[in-house]
Amino acid sequence: MSDTAKPKTEFRQNIVYASHDGVELKGDLYLPARAGPFPLLINVHGGYWRRGARETYQYWGPYLAQRGYAGFTISYRLTKPGRKTYPEAVHDVRAAVQFMRGRANEFGLDPDRFALWGNSAGAQLAALVALAGDSPLFAAGYPNDPHAGVSTGVKVLLGTYGIYDLLGQWRQAQIGTPGDNLVESYLGCSPMQDRRRYFEASPISHAIIDNNKTAVFLSWGTEDDVVDHRAQSLEFLLALKQAGFNARTCVMHGAPHYWLSDPIEEPDSHTSFLAPRLLRFLAERL
Repeated sequence: MSDTAKPKTEFRQNIVYASHDGVELKGDLYLPARAGPFPLLINVHGGYWRRGARETYQYWGPYLAQRGYAGFTISYRLTKPGRKTYPEAVHDVRAAVQFMRGRANEFGLDPDRFALWGNSAGAQLAALVALAGDSPLFAAGYPNDPHAGVSTGVKVLLGTYGIYDLLGQWRQAQIGTPGDNLVESYLGCSPMQDRRRYFEASPISHAIIDNNKTAVFLSWGTEDDVVDHRAQSLEFLLALKQAGFNARTCVMHGAPHYWLSDPIEEPDSHTSFLAPRLLRFLAERL
């Protein structure tokens, strides 16, 4: 599709969606340039909870908006050595869903057609909010948020080379960075100090029958040396299917980690392989 033939889109940058503990949280909104209401994807970048940026979705925002899907790509609080961000980052993602649902009429959104999409560590956050955001574990984090009473439930969860079992990822991180385990940094403790926290923070723990109304689309690469797809995506997929979820996959043979930010229309890219399959899933489930 040439640039002149592409449908126009609207881009609103640096929208403040919440202020938590003195930190302004912002997101970028991509909208189709026509009358709504539109389904919305809330995008959560990866970066092992310590780095990363909204630019991960800079190609996906316009691409999906041209095809009728709004997108809100968010920033959230990141860890620093000695400063955890769990469950704070979970509350940030919850607030983004609540803000967009509470302002759905203003932005031309359909509040009943929301999805969460995360990659890598962002998939842990997206999946946890999608499956457990309204649970007592997280529901009362910031009661003074303007839309604190709004549900964080979504119709669809999209996870790309995600982390779904925190204990499993802690073990892998011990091999690569034993002196600075980023899972431990995020949670603020080792599993030997608090195994319950690892369990509660793991999306796989919430892949239960009561939550199976959310449709799930998982994608990963077979040569990922950062997140082991066998221990993470495949185990999560098994748990989802056992609990009766509608779950589909898109496997990138030969793909490493960190490819979601590649240009979508680049020939033979992993993103160009993902795009039509993702669109079919969204058309059916969102």
